[in-house]
Amino acid sequence: MKVISYGGGVQSTALLVLAARKEIDFSTFLFANVGDDSEHPATLAYVREIAIPYAAGAGLEIHELERRRRSGATETLMQRLNRPDTRSIPIPVRMANGAPGRRNCTADFKIKVVGRRLREHGATAEHPAAVGIGISLDEIHRANRRRSESHEVIEYPLLDLGLRRDDCERIIAEAGLPVPPKSSCFFCPFRTVDAWRHQRRHEPELFALSVRLEETINRRRAALGRDAVYLTRYGIPLTQAIPDASPSDGSVDEDEGVCDSGWCMT
Repeated sequence: MKVISYGGGVQSTALLVLAARKEIDFSTFLFANVGDDSEHPATLAYVREIAIPYAAGAGLEIHELERRRRSGATETLMQRLNRPDTRSIPIPVRMANGAPGRRNCTADFKIKVVGRRLREHGATAEHPAAVGIGISLDEIHRANRRRSESHEVIEYPLLDLGLRRDDCERIIAEAGLPVPPKSSCFFCPFRTVDAWRHQRRHEPELFALSVRLEETINRRRAALGRDAVYLTRYGIPLTQAIPDASPSDGSVDEDEGVCDSGWCMT
């Protein structure tokens, strides 16, 4: 069994094109959707309106997966974050010193969701499934085979082919497809400062939801007697960290690519 963990971004879409061109031996792509209320709307639109039709035309399959609880009910990341009984925060919010906290979002809403699908289709520790991850050569530091289930073997086709992000964009364009936006949850604390600025300026409804989430998390922490946490590294609320119409200073954002999981932002 061989599948690609499809994130809806540049690298995994390049893998989709390479599979269509028969340059890699994968025909099944698994998109673990953390929730229509959590994934960036542009990513969802790209996956559903561009990637899935393209895959079907090439004889490939993209399956959209959701997290299911033991009861069988589905759960989104935003729902988990807003549950009144949630004491731990599954996303890497920034602590008072700017360092990211623990994150379980990748494991719970990506790795385990894909892993469950593979188990249901026969993958075992003795006969593991090969899972291709879209990490390109310029992000080789993100390659981490430990972030997998026991019945999986992680592969990095872009690294094997020596391809960089620029190569991925070229491959997508050659296929006649638009280059997808960077994929991530719209409220991910690993978003760059420029991405936050863009969201406040051009996606005010998403920015308002991000602000509301940060406030909800901190109300719950205050009730538990815990320090406040934030969605940026600045140690202040989002509305203050990203002032209205704040200009970009042109500097390189140190947060770029800090997430060491190839299961997200690919």
